[in-house]
Amino acid sequence: MGKSVNFVLLIDDDKATNFFNERVVTKHTSFSKVSTVQSGKAALEYLTAVENNTAKKPDLIFLDINMPAMNGWEFLIEFSKLNKSTTDGIKVILLSTSSNPDDVKESIKNHSVDDFISKPLSLGLLDTIVEKHFSQRISV
Repeated sequence: MGKSVNFVLLIDDDKATNFFNERVVTKHTSFSKVSTVQSGKAALEYLTAVENNTAKKPDLIFLDINMPAMNGWEFLIEFSKLNKSTTDGIKVILLSTSSNPDDVKESIKNHSVDDFISKPLSLGLLDTIVEKHFSQRISV
């Protein structure tokens, strides 16, 4: 199977979680490149660089909800203000330890969110994500 997801951006304030998730993503055969940032603010700075054509546009963002300074919900508000040409085609998946049903309901209502999954990532979970969100890229 070819690479169907060229670039993943992981947004999580926890270094250990980013390290683990980065390792899982890089082991999966459908993913090419992964980068991590530790805050919503750093992610917005990265996406601003995408707008300025100085950074690679991600195909997929894994976003933690509970982060200090700027949480995932606040990031999504700012994400929705970016140029449509920057955000179009980016799948945003909330990746959280939250079991709060309100978080799931809120993610369903948010037009920027494509899915809500629970930590940790696994190869099987990535299989499901590829099939659900990127299968049109590999079905030839």
